[in-house]
Amino acid sequence: MIKVAVTGAAGRMGKANIEALQMAEGIELGAAIVEPDSSLIGVDAGEMAGVGKLGVSVVGSLHEAVADFDVLIDFTAPEVTLENVRFCNTHGKKIVIGTTGLTDEQKTHLDKAAETSAIVFAPNMSVGVNLCFKLLEVAAKALGNDDYDIEVIEAHHRHKVDSPSGTALRMGEVVADALGRDLKECAVYGREGMTGARPRGEIGFETIRAGDVVGDHTVLFATEGERIEITHKASNRLTFAKGAVRAAKWVQGQETGLYDMQDILGLK
Repeated sequence: MIKVAVTGAAGRMGKANIEALQMAEGIELGAAIVEPDSSLIGVDAGEMAGVGKLGVSVVGSLHEAVADFDVLIDFTAPEVTLENVRFCNTHGKKIVIGTTGLTDEQKTHLDKAAETSAIVFAPNMSVGVNLCFKLLEVAAKALGNDDYDIEVIEAHHRHKVDSPSGTALRMGEVVADALGRDLKECAVYGREGMTGARPRGEIGFETIRAGDVVGDHTVLFATEGERIEITHKASNRLTFAKGAVRAAKWVQGQETGLYDMQDILGLK
Protein backbone atom coordinates (compact mmCIF):
# COMPACT_ATOMS: atom_id res chain seq x y z
CA MET A 1 0.00 0.00 0.00
CA ILE A 2 1.41 3.38 -1.04
CA LYS A 3 1.25 5.96 1.73
CA VAL A 4 0.78 9.60 0.79
CA ALA A 5 1.29 12.79 2.75
CA VAL A 6 -0.81 15.82 1.86
CA THR A 7 0.66 19.20 2.70
CA GLY A 8 -1.56 22.27 2.88
CA ALA A 9 -4.10 19.74 4.09
CA ALA A 10 -6.53 22.31 5.51
CA GLY A 11 -6.87 24.18 2.22
CA ARG A 12 -9.38 23.62 -0.56
CA MET A 13 -7.03 21.43 -2.60
CA GLY A 14 -5.66 19.70 0.47
CA LYS A 15 -9.11 18.53 1.51
CA ALA A 16 -9.89 17.47 -2.06
CA ASN A 17 -6.67 15.44 -2.16
CA ILE A 18 -7.63 13.64 1.05
CA GLU A 19 -11.06 12.88 -0.40
CA ALA A 20 -9.54 11.56 -3.63
CA LEU A 21 -7.18 9.30 -1.69
CA GLN A 22 -10.18 7.76 0.06
CA MET A 23 -11.73 6.95 -3.31
CA ALA A 24 -8.62 5.29 -4.79
CA GLU A 25 -7.33 1.73 -4.45
CA GLY A 26 -3.79 0.71 -3.52
CA ILE A 27 -3.01 4.06 -1.94
CA GLU A 28 -3.96 5.77 1.31
CA LEU A 29 -3.40 8.87 3.41
CA GLY A 30 -0.39 8.48 5.67
CA ALA A 31 0.03 12.05 6.90
CA ALA A 32 -1.66 15.46 6.72
CA ILE A 33 0.45 18.57 7.23
CA VAL A 34 -0.71 22.10 8.04
CA GLU A 35 1.05 25.29 9.17
CA PRO A 36 2.86 24.83 12.50
CA ASP A 37 0.67 27.37 14.31
CA SER A 38 -2.64 25.96 13.04
CA SER A 39 -5.43 25.25 15.52
CA LEU A 40 -6.17 22.07 13.54
CA ILE A 41 -3.05 20.23 14.70
CA GLY A 42 -4.08 17.01 16.42
CA VAL A 43 -7.53 16.69 14.84
CA ASP A 44 -8.38 13.73 12.62
CA ALA A 45 -7.48 14.51 8.99
CA GLY A 46 -10.52 12.70 7.63
CA GLU A 47 -12.92 14.61 9.83
CA MET A 48 -11.21 17.86 8.83
CA ALA A 49 -11.71 16.99 5.15
CA GLY A 50 -15.30 15.84 5.67
CA VAL A 51 -14.74 12.18 4.74
CA GLY A 52 -15.06 10.60 8.18
CA LYS A 53 -12.55 9.51 10.77
CA LEU A 54 -9.33 8.07 9.29
CA GLY A 55 -7.10 7.69 12.33
CA VAL A 56 -4.51 10.10 10.88
CA SER A 57 -3.83 13.12 13.07
CA VAL A 58 -2.94 16.46 11.50
CA VAL A 59 0.65 17.55 12.19
CA GLY A 60 2.53 20.81 11.79
CA SER A 61 5.63 19.72 9.84
CA LEU A 62 6.98 17.13 7.45
CA HIS A 63 9.61 16.18 10.03
CA GLU A 64 6.87 14.84 12.31
CA ALA A 65 5.55 12.65 9.48
CA VAL A 66 8.80 11.50 7.88
CA ALA A 67 8.16 7.82 8.69
CA ASP A 68 4.52 7.90 7.58
CA PHE A 69 4.62 8.43 3.81
CA ASP A 70 6.23 7.42 0.51
CA VAL A 71 4.95 10.25 -1.70
CA LEU A 72 4.09 13.87 -0.90
CA ILE A 73 1.32 15.74 -2.73
CA ASP A 74 2.05 19.48 -2.66
CA PHE A 75 -0.36 22.23 -3.73
CA THR A 76 1.05 25.15 -1.73
CA ALA A 77 3.20 28.17 -2.69
CA PRO A 78 6.48 28.26 -4.64
CA GLU A 79 8.77 28.93 -1.68
CA VAL A 80 7.09 26.25 0.44
CA THR A 81 7.20 23.78 -2.43
CA LEU A 82 10.95 24.22 -2.87
CA GLU A 83 11.48 23.58 0.84
CA ASN A 84 9.37 20.43 0.55
CA VAL A 85 11.33 19.28 -2.50
CA ARG A 86 14.56 19.61 -0.53
CA PHE A 87 13.05 17.64 2.35
CA CYS A 88 11.84 14.85 0.06
CA ASN A 89 15.17 14.76 -1.74
CA THR A 90 17.03 14.40 1.56
CA HIS A 91 14.75 11.69 2.93
CA GLY A 92 14.23 9.61 -0.22
CA LYS A 93 10.58 10.54 -0.79
CA LYS A 94 8.79 11.06 -4.12
CA ILE A 95 6.77 14.24 -4.65
CA VAL A 96 3.83 15.36 -6.80
CA ILE A 97 3.69 19.14 -7.28
CA GLY A 98 0.58 21.03 -8.35
CA THR A 99 1.84 24.42 -7.18
CA THR A 100 1.74 27.17 -9.82
CA GLY A 101 3.59 30.46 -10.12
CA LEU A 102 7.15 29.08 -9.98
CA THR A 103 9.78 31.24 -11.66
CA ASP A 104 12.23 29.87 -14.21
CA GLU A 105 14.93 29.97 -11.55
CA GLN A 106 12.77 27.99 -9.13
CA LYS A 107 12.07 25.42 -11.84
CA THR A 108 15.81 24.85 -12.25
CA HIS A 109 15.86 23.65 -8.63
CA LEU A 110 13.31 20.99 -9.59
CA ASP A 111 15.54 19.90 -12.50
CA LYS A 112 18.47 19.53 -10.12
CA ALA A 113 16.46 17.63 -7.48
CA ALA A 114 15.12 15.26 -10.15
CA GLU A 115 18.65 14.00 -10.78
CA THR A 116 18.43 12.03 -7.53
CA SER A 117 14.68 11.65 -6.91
CA ALA A 118 11.40 11.26 -8.80
CA ILE A 119 9.19 14.34 -9.18
CA VAL A 120 5.91 14.97 -10.98
CA PHE A 121 5.39 18.68 -11.67
CA ALA A 122 2.33 19.78 -13.63
CA PRO A 123 0.47 23.10 -13.77
CA ASN A 124 -2.79 21.16 -13.90
CA MET A 125 -3.39 17.57 -12.75
CA SER A 126 -6.74 17.17 -14.52
CA VAL A 127 -6.81 14.35 -17.06
CA GLY A 128 -9.14 16.45 -19.22
CA VAL A 129 -6.82 19.46 -19.23
CA ASN A 130 -3.86 17.32 -20.18
CA LEU A 131 -5.86 15.87 -23.05
CA CYS A 132 -6.53 19.47 -24.11
CA PHE A 133 -2.77 20.11 -24.16
CA LYS A 134 -2.42 17.34 -26.72
CA LEU A 135 -5.38 18.61 -28.76
CA LEU A 136 -3.85 22.10 -28.78
CA GLU A 137 -0.59 20.74 -30.15
CA VAL A 138 -2.42 18.91 -32.93
CA ALA A 139 -4.61 21.92 -33.73
CA ALA A 140 -1.75 24.41 -33.83
CA LYS A 141 0.30 22.24 -36.19
CA ALA A 142 -2.69 21.62 -38.46
CA LEU A 143 -3.82 25.26 -38.60
CA GLY A 144 -0.37 26.63 -39.34
CA ASN A 145 1.73 29.59 -38.32
CA ASP A 146 0.24 32.58 -40.11
CA ASP A 147 -3.49 32.29 -40.76
CA TYR A 148 -4.99 32.14 -37.25
CA ASP A 149 -4.96 34.62 -34.38
CA ILE A 150 -4.57 32.86 -31.02
CA GLU A 151 -5.98 33.95 -27.67
CA VAL A 152 -5.96 32.17 -24.31
CA ILE A 153 -8.84 33.08 -21.98
CA GLU A 154 -8.91 31.83 -18.40
CA ALA A 155 -11.12 32.36 -15.35
CA HIS A 156 -10.60 31.43 -11.70
CA HIS A 157 -11.97 32.25 -8.27
CA ARG A 158 -11.23 35.61 -6.68
CA HIS A 159 -8.70 34.12 -4.22
CA LYS A 160 -6.21 32.89 -6.84
CA VAL A 161 -2.98 34.84 -6.44
CA ASP A 162 -1.09 34.18 -9.71
CA SER A 163 -2.07 35.45 -13.14
CA PRO A 164 -2.27 34.13 -15.77
CA SER A 165 -2.84 30.68 -14.37
CA GLY A 166 -0.17 28.04 -14.74
CA THR A 167 -2.54 26.09 -16.96
CA ALA A 168 -3.09 29.06 -19.27
CA LEU A 169 0.63 29.62 -19.56
CA ARG A 170 1.20 25.94 -20.32
CA MET A 171 -1.48 26.09 -23.02
CA GLY A 172 0.34 29.05 -24.53
CA GLU A 173 3.65 27.20 -24.36
CA VAL A 174 2.18 24.13 -26.08
CA VAL A 175 0.80 26.23 -28.93
CA ALA A 176 3.97 28.33 -29.26
CA ASP A 177 6.20 25.25 -29.32
CA ALA A 178 4.03 23.61 -31.97
CA LEU A 179 4.36 26.73 -34.13
CA GLY A 180 8.08 27.19 -33.56
CA ARG A 181 7.62 30.38 -31.54
CA ASP A 182 9.07 31.52 -28.21
CA LEU A 183 6.19 32.36 -25.87
CA LYS A 184 8.35 34.88 -23.98
CA GLU A 185 8.66 36.86 -27.19
CA CYS A 186 5.14 36.57 -28.61
CA ALA A 187 2.90 36.64 -25.50
CA VAL A 188 0.69 39.68 -24.84
CA TYR A 189 -0.92 39.90 -21.40
CA GLY A 190 -4.03 42.04 -21.71
CA ARG A 191 -4.63 45.08 -23.89
CA GLU A 192 -5.65 48.65 -23.13
CA GLY A 193 -5.90 51.90 -25.06
CA MET A 194 -4.98 52.54 -28.68
CA THR A 195 -3.05 49.34 -29.29
CA GLY A 196 -3.41 49.38 -33.07
CA ALA A 197 -4.19 46.44 -35.32
CA ARG A 198 -3.31 43.02 -33.99
CA PRO A 199 0.03 41.87 -35.44
CA ARG A 200 0.53 38.35 -36.72
CA GLY A 201 2.25 35.97 -34.36
CA GLU A 202 0.91 37.21 -31.05
CA ILE A 203 -0.52 34.84 -28.46
CA GLY A 204 -2.83 36.86 -26.24
CA PHE A 205 -3.85 36.14 -22.65
CA GLU A 206 -7.00 37.36 -20.95
CA THR A 207 -7.54 36.74 -17.22
CA ILE A 208 -10.76 36.75 -15.20
CA ARG A 209 -10.86 36.56 -11.39
CA ALA A 210 -14.36 36.36 -9.93
CA GLY A 211 -16.50 34.55 -7.41
CA ASP A 212 -15.89 30.84 -6.90
CA VAL A 213 -14.93 29.81 -10.45
CA VAL A 214 -12.91 26.60 -10.08
CA GLY A 215 -11.14 26.91 -13.42
CA ASP A 216 -12.16 27.66 -17.03
CA HIS A 217 -9.69 27.70 -19.92
CA THR A 218 -10.30 28.38 -23.61
CA VAL A 219 -7.84 28.67 -26.48
CA LEU A 220 -9.33 30.52 -29.43
CA PHE A 221 -7.99 30.13 -32.98
CA ALA A 222 -9.64 32.80 -35.18
CA THR A 223 -9.30 33.69 -38.83
CA GLU A 224 -11.43 35.25 -41.55
CA GLY A 225 -14.66 33.28 -41.67
CA GLU A 226 -14.26 30.88 -38.74
CA ARG A 227 -13.29 30.37 -35.10
CA ILE A 228 -12.10 27.20 -33.40
CA GLU A 229 -12.25 26.95 -29.62
CA ILE A 230 -10.76 24.27 -27.38
CA THR A 231 -12.24 24.61 -23.91
CA HIS A 232 -11.96 22.91 -20.55
CA LYS A 233 -14.20 23.80 -17.59
CA ALA A 234 -13.70 22.40 -14.11
CA SER A 235 -16.68 22.43 -11.75
CA ASN A 236 -15.05 20.62 -8.83
CA ARG A 237 -11.50 20.50 -7.45
CA LEU A 238 -11.83 16.76 -7.15
CA THR A 239 -10.87 16.46 -10.82
CA PHE A 240 -7.43 17.90 -10.00
CA ALA A 241 -7.13 15.79 -6.86
CA LYS A 242 -7.90 12.55 -8.70
CA GLY A 243 -5.14 13.38 -11.18
CA ALA A 244 -2.72 14.09 -8.34
CA VAL A 245 -3.51 10.73 -6.72
CA ARG A 246 -3.02 9.01 -10.07
CA ALA A 247 0.34 10.76 -10.34
CA ALA A 248 1.32 9.67 -6.82
CA LYS A 249 0.66 6.02 -7.67
CA TRP A 250 2.67 6.33 -10.88
CA VAL A 251 5.68 8.20 -9.50
CA GLN A 252 6.20 5.67 -6.73
CA GLY A 253 7.37 3.30 -9.45
CA GLN A 254 10.03 5.74 -10.72
CA GLU A 255 13.55 6.09 -9.35
CA THR A 256 14.58 9.52 -10.65
CA GLY A 257 13.44 12.13 -13.17
CA LEU A 258 11.17 15.12 -13.64
CA TYR A 259 7.79 14.17 -15.13
CA ASP A 260 4.44 15.73 -15.90
CA MET A 261 0.92 14.43 -16.50
CA GLN A 262 1.67 13.88 -20.18
CA ASP A 263 4.14 11.18 -19.11
CA ILE A 264 1.62 9.56 -16.79
CA LEU A 265 -1.15 9.53 -19.41
CA GLY A 266 1.13 8.28 -22.19
CA LEU A 267 0.48 11.34 -24.35
CA LYS A 268 4.10 12.13 -25.19
